[in-house]
Amino acid sequence: MTDANHQGLILDQFTRQATVFSTAPAITDEDALRTIVEATRPARNDRLLDVACGPGLVVCAFAPHVRSATGIDVTPAMLDRARRLAADKGVVNVAWRQGDVYALPYEDASFTIVTTRFSFHHFLDPAAVLREMVRVCAPQGRIVVVDDYASEDPAKAAAFNRLEKLRDPSHSRCLTLTELKGLFAAVGLPQPDVTFYELRGDVQGLLARSFPNPGDDLEIIKMFKASAADDRLGIPIRVDADRIHYAYLVAILATQRPA
Repeated sequence: MTDANHQGLILDQFTRQATVFSTAPAITDEDALRTIVEATRPARNDRLLDVACGPGLVVCAFAPHVRSATGIDVTPAMLDRARRLAADKGVVNVAWRQGDVYALPYEDASFTIVTTRFSFHHFLDPAAVLREMVRVCAPQGRIVVVDDYASEDPAKAAAFNRLEKLRDPSHSRCLTLTELKGLFAAVGLPQPDVTFYELRGDVQGLLARSFPNPGDDLEIIKMFKASAADDRLGIPIRVDADRIHYAYLVAILATQRPA
């Protein structure tokens, strides 16, 4: 698939997901956002950039702790949600920009913190995006990547990625924790400190904020149910009467750009 085709899928999915994604309890979870802020250790003078910022939740979580916070995203509908969130929260030290994360429209060393959340599994080339994040980060600034990760077992990782691509056609590939750490080394960053949390919810809610192709929702439910019995997806799943509960495993990887 070409970058242009994939970009089209992302625009289509996230334009449709803008409202449901930005209001989903698992995505707006204040404890998770607080954990990300704490793992980053922001200071009052920091200038933050959130890459693929979506509805602005990470930017607005950091805003009270930094001098300025900027979000960049390719999807105008998501940026509209972000502007509304900032207005609702009364944060004024924020800015929003539509742009390409593979070629960030900023000078070298423009920010002292560069973050991204739940984006790497959508990128065809996450290392290229991380390289851009490093470029716009000042020496000794912090780089933070937050994403869910797949099992180290190749068969389970493949099954999980198949499920995620059925659920969201703009999904590229969920990396393993080893692969995520490996990206840092590949772009010349020190090994990151890693903090973990779980993205919990039920499959009914997950599908309500997803836009799979017709019929694929039934296949997704079948895969979750089967995994409750044999762990084929490599994530915690519990079936409770008519509800299927899941926990996606999330890593916060934080490191410092060398001087």
